[in-house]
Amino acid sequence: MDRIRSETDINDWTAEIVQDASLSDLDEEAMRHARSAFAKAHANRISEEEIACWTDQEFLNRARVTKNGQLTRAALLLLGKPEAVDKLPAGMFEMTWKLVGQENAYEHFGLPFLLSTTRLYRRIRNIQLRLLPPGQLMPQEVSKYDEQSVMEALHNCIAHQDYCRGARILVTEYPDRLVFDNSGSFFEGHPDDYILGDKSPDRYRNPFLVRAMGELYMIDRMGYGIKRMNEVQAGRYLPLPDYDLSEVIKVRLTMYGGVVDQEYTRLLLSNTGLPLPDVLALDRVQKGMAIPEDVVARLRKKKLITGRKPHLQVAPVIAAASDTKAEYVKAHNQDDMFYQRLIISYLEEFGSASRQDINKLLFTKLGDMLTDDEKNKKVGNLLTSLRREGRIFNAGSRRYPEWELKQGFSAE
Repeated sequence: MDRIRSETDINDWTAEIVQDASLSDLDEEAMRHARSAFAKAHANRISEEEIACWTDQEFLNRARVTKNGQLTRAALLLLGKPEAVDKLPAGMFEMTWKLVGQENAYEHFGLPFLLSTTRLYRRIRNIQLRLLPPGQLMPQEVSKYDEQSVMEALHNCIAHQDYCRGARILVTEYPDRLVFDNSGSFFEGHPDDYILGDKSPDRYRNPFLVRAMGELYMIDRMGYGIKRMNEVQAGRYLPLPDYDLSEVIKVRLTMYGGVVDQEYTRLLLSNTGLPLPDVLALDRVQKGMAIPEDVVARLRKKKLITGRKPHLQVAPVIAAASDTKAEYVKAHNQDDMFYQRLIISYLEEFGSASRQDINKLLFTKLGDMLTDDEKNKKVGNLLTSLRREGRIFNAGSRRYPEWELKQGFSAE
């Protein structure tokens, strides 16, 4: 593997010249967008007026997507017309959006990738979430997914894909998360190396493509993208992204669009100045992942966690955050309202839900303090309460309920 990586600069798939390709194979809208993006990337030294005077050939050379005026595979990937894919070697040069849940759907997005990422993003159901800060009655709204983070993830998939494998990039949308799959191992280091911004990559699998994407304002070439995604997610009080490298030939990124542990979210809402290393450790605690002993000691000293290994938990936000026990009790009484809003939001989005669907939605969010039987009873009580309030009704049978939203009600 090390020998293969050392040969990357020589055998960069994306840098190869496409002998039978010409400017007529490039998408006009993608070229306009590329000029605008290039102007943003170089705003401190080149004016848009100057860029507008360049011929297409001169622009492509300066944007580093061509070699001596000849189109490369990188040029077709980023700017090529959909039909130009036939001039690339056999493979699935596309991104696929796949919806999984109460409804199922999919759509493929081919060349040019410069435009396809935005088109794919528009398919994602990015609703508003309402998070209740401890001791307050007014919820704070955040989008389910941060647009810049989603685009960062998509562009990273393009930049680091192993195109020799001929696989597609897959984005799977679940009710509470997005999963990005792209082919090829994590090329330089480990994701954890980049979370705190301490590492910059020395090499890339596709150096020619990465350089072109940097010129077109698509990616950051210093390795700050992963750190930025984590900082943004922490600032939105939601779980941090996860990388799964269990398959040697695949990188999987999970981006959360909902609460995993209510106490983690409460803690971030009430401690907005927590340093990123502490947020990272708390995120791993809420997901049941191990953290080093010195980190455990640090979090204990700050009273951010409770319990004993391996059953550590994020410490509940207690009266100190609201100064009175009465406000503390009031804040925790909002839990049922939070879970009910999740149910209503789910029904708004998907139309109906079985009891199994509701269990899947809520069980992980109820934490590890309750047994499965207790969680099952809790969910039953929440549904009964919503039914008695006239907000939902059972369109199925008693044995096989199918819950739907009564007309006129919402998660507001």
